[in-house]
Amino acid sequence: MGYYLHKEGARSIFFVTLLMILSGVVAFIDGKSHWGWWLLWTGIILLWIMVIYFFRMPRRRYAVPDPQTMLAPADGTIVDISQVEETEYFSSPCTKISVFMSPANVHLNRYPVSGRVVYRRYHPGKYLVAWHEKSSELNERNTVVVKTPQGREVLVRQIAGIVARRIVSYAQTGMEVSATAELGFIKFGSRVDVFFPDKAEIKVSLNQKVKGGITPLAAFVS
Repeated sequence: MGYYLHKEGARSIFFVTLLMILSGVVAFIDGKSHWGWWLLWTGIILLWIMVIYFFRMPRRRYAVPDPQTMLAPADGTIVDISQVEETEYFSSPCTKISVFMSPANVHLNRYPVSGRVVYRRYHPGKYLVAWHEKSSELNERNTVVVKTPQGREVLVRQIAGIVARRIVSYAQTGMEVSATAELGFIKFGSRVDVFFPDKAEIKVSLNQKVKGGITPLAAFVS
């Protein structure tokens, strides 16, 4: 299958690599009298490995987009399937499916459906733990709504968590997008919620592991 490093990791990888090289040079030059430098260098090497691991991207064969099916927007675990009142865009009852991404998951987010971006808005906010019931409303977040060619609208909300402090979104209003295409990136663990008002058959269950762009979340009922 193989892996590559995502472009969002370039800056973090550069600085950690530079820090590893500099501390390694100091440890080599001054290591005989200061063993602490070797300990620090070892710690930085472990940090470098963690950063490389975090920004890894597996080479996958993604699902063929189906206009009736919503795909998982991210790798992670299903932590919520519920009926809620979505107040930012729909102002109506919606089904919400939440995917929690641990720091060990791949953190690229993908569009769950194909269509046109009709709404995008960034909200500054708090950094509650990502599984907190109010994180979807109170945390830093980015909301994107895609309208499918069939006229259905699906809202995707990227939510920052207690560790995640940066949300990246590639969406722009008016863009034509395809399911499985890159929506954005959340750095160092968080959550993605999908909201939809139309009737659909849920294809996932609580605590199920899902893969972005591969696992079906739900199928619209005609």
